[in-house]
Amino acid sequence: MNYYFITGSSKGLGKALVELLLEDEGHVVFGAARSQSVQHPRYHHQQLDLADLDQVTGYRFPELPDAETVVLVNNAGIVGDVKHAGNIDNEQIITCYNTNLIAPAILCNNFIKTYGGSSAKKLIINISSGAGRHPIDGWNVYCSTKAGLDMFSRVVHEESRIDRSDLIILSLAPGIIDTGMQSEIRSADQTDFSGLEKFVAYKANGDLAAPELTAKQVLRFIREPQLAAEVLCSVRDLPDA
Repeated sequence: MNYYFITGSSKGLGKALVELLLEDEGHVVFGAARSQSVQHPRYHHQQLDLADLDQVTGYRFPELPDAETVVLVNNAGIVGDVKHAGNIDNEQIITCYNTNLIAPAILCNNFIKTYGGSSAKKLIINISSGAGRHPIDGWNVYCSTKAGLDMFSRVVHEESRIDRSDLIILSLAPGIIDTGMQSEIRSADQTDFSGLEKFVAYKANGDLAAPELTAKQVLRFIREPQLAAEVLCSVRDLPDA
């Protein structure tokens, strides 16, 4: 049996990926989010607020003696305040770092601790962003959390090489997706984000990818992680992207 753990499973890319995985009878999915929107006999939901680190540290990965494959997809993320430094709500900084960086790091750590000795194939996909690789004004907290997730993934990869572990880890940029996060970005003030008009145009011109399409691209990396030449990768790296 193949087991998948996906954060942010109640909407957007996370939900689309859950529904896609559940089409295969050999897959069992564990979702984690503040609310539940998927009902399925092979779906197990954990109500989890990733901004609450007590909840995150208390999360336990189950023993899976029949596992052929175990996969963790750290998908959940928030953009936080789209404002220049000096104008950001400090609580938003804490929430964004907890959700986008600290919680995924804890979950990766516990995933490896639980399944590191298993004979199952082990894969972690951290959903990153091009924003972690290129500075965008007004997105300073979001950019820095995704950059941190990229580096965390690179270090875990290096540790896996040194330890001669069979763990595979990727930090995957999914492109621009038509989700609630994009709506939040478009509602920003242009004085706080100079690229606002470009993001409004993405929506108006139909340039945002549907979550279902991006989920299929992520699934390709799950099935064939060798498609990624490096730990830091993008859906644009796919041969027909």
